[in-house]
Amino acid sequence: MTMKSFVSVVLSGLAVLLATTAAAAQPDAQKTRAYIDHAWGVLTRSMDDCSALGDSKVGTRPLLYLPANLPMPPDLAAVQARCRVEVHVLPRAIGELGDIAPATLPQQGLLYLPHPYVVPGGFFNEMYGWDSYFIVLGLLADQRPAMARDMVDNALFEVQYYGAVLNANRSYYLTRSQPPFLGAMMRALLDDPASFKDEAAARAWLQQAYPLAVRDHATWTRKEHLAGATGLARYYDYGGAAPVLEFRDSHYLRGVIDWLLAHPADDPGYLVTAAEHPDAAEIARLRKTSCDIAASKVCAGAWSQGYRLSADYYLGDRAMRESGFDTTFRMGPFGGSTHHYAPVDLNSLLYRYERDLHDFAVQLGLQTDAVHWADVAAARRAAIDKYLWRADQCMYMDYDFVSGQPSGYRFVATYYPLWAGAASPQQAAALRGQLGVFERKGGLQMSDHASGAQWDAPFGWAPTNWLAIAGLDAYGFHDDARRLARAFTATIDRSLAADGTIREKYNMASGNADVKISAGYKDNVIGFGWSNGVYLKLQALLQERSGDR
Repeated sequence: MTMKSFVSVVLSGLAVLLATTAAAAQPDAQKTRAYIDHAWGVLTRSMDDCSALGDSKVGTRPLLYLPANLPMPPDLAAVQARCRVEVHVLPRAIGELGDIAPATLPQQGLLYLPHPYVVPGGFFNEMYGWDSYFIVLGLLADQRPAMARDMVDNALFEVQYYGAVLNANRSYYLTRSQPPFLGAMMRALLDDPASFKDEAAARAWLQQAYPLAVRDHATWTRKEHLAGATGLARYYDYGGAAPVLEFRDSHYLRGVIDWLLAHPADDPGYLVTAAEHPDAAEIARLRKTSCDIAASKVCAGAWSQGYRLSADYYLGDRAMRESGFDTTFRMGPFGGSTHHYAPVDLNSLLYRYERDLHDFAVQLGLQTDAVHWADVAAARRAAIDKYLWRADQCMYMDYDFVSGQPSGYRFVATYYPLWAGAASPQQAAALRGQLGVFERKGGLQMSDHASGAQWDAPFGWAPTNWLAIAGLDAYGFHDDARRLARAFTATIDRSLAADGTIREKYNMASGNADVKISAGYKDNVIGFGWSNGVYLKLQALLQERSGDR
């Protein structure tokens, strides 16, 4: 072969390789759809699945907890032997969150659920509270109503036996819930004709589910969850001023201290002067001003450069985790003041919950209940308008009820009232005019504040994109909804073409999965349950709206 022929062959081969690579990297909605079809099975767990028991977050041996007031399931002995898992019974029946202090348990473990469930993915190897709503939407869109019903029935089981829908079914989550979507999950199931054999079966199910939903809603009206005298709710964790038990070490907390020391003007008072190795007198003082060093190795290690974190910070950190937005700087650095705020998202969700409970009561013929829920919802909507609507900003914004001041932090949760139906047509139009604050190439970013945290700019997430898009569509802004739906689904398609996975979050500025976090959690977990579900819902919206033309 001549040199000229050799070069020609090499260049031809290179051209074929480049063409093949380019073709392989082309976004393809059908490939995304195929990935999601396969992912449902990969992400499904159940109590007879040994892989459900592991928990990389804490790294302890597998342990399964049963409710104290639940008879031993007959098939659990076989699972115990096959998976080599210890089965313990919780020390008492649970009436509400906080009845059992997880720190008093000999070891943290998985909480029993009776039905299979879909996990988010990666190290999120349990059934999560608000993730489950978006997963249920996806399962229903994918014509998997039996699995969707299992998910909702598991959430109801949590209310019955663990006091509320939990952050997730691990024992260290027995002190907090997550954004309240149970009513919306129930409505999604009831609105799907394939979920029940007939109307009688649906009604019988609702009769059992309704009182549990009422009980779950009551979580948010306990005094600890009230945002002062505003008539609104706040996020709150009943674990007290202590590091969360899922922390394996103090690395994250030391990072918070170091950030505050590097940004002293932004410290709201979270730093407490303290020794690294305090004596007995200082340990006693720190139990009130910071956390209990003697009770928690993570607390003991949460020291850097002469400082520890305040007790109020720990309360806020726990509340931030109940919000699901862990981490954003929206309510103080690293969310450390979350418990000081009446948030737009939580109160919008509760308004929708109350409207759903009203509708369920009507369906069941419970007229007194229906009147009650209509009144409760109306009062919440009035409080939302009073404290959270900022006419000068044309946005809903959180309210710091401790200081009596509205927040100036622009956050994409401002669109939740559209999804909840709490906005007037005039408010909805004003919100539409603010899309430019959040809209980027890949969809809606969380805020206009680049804090380095994953729930801030330039990052965007499936749940908040879906709620905003669905809300805009419900108020008649169909072109905006379609445009944003195309942008976010294209981001998922591009990312999957690039690395073969669907992620928990995306970079809205670049429209891909190039996510580099500098404050807080740095992983971009693959799987991913709610991204899968929202993708299917957005595709359905696009197909529906294209048919309207």
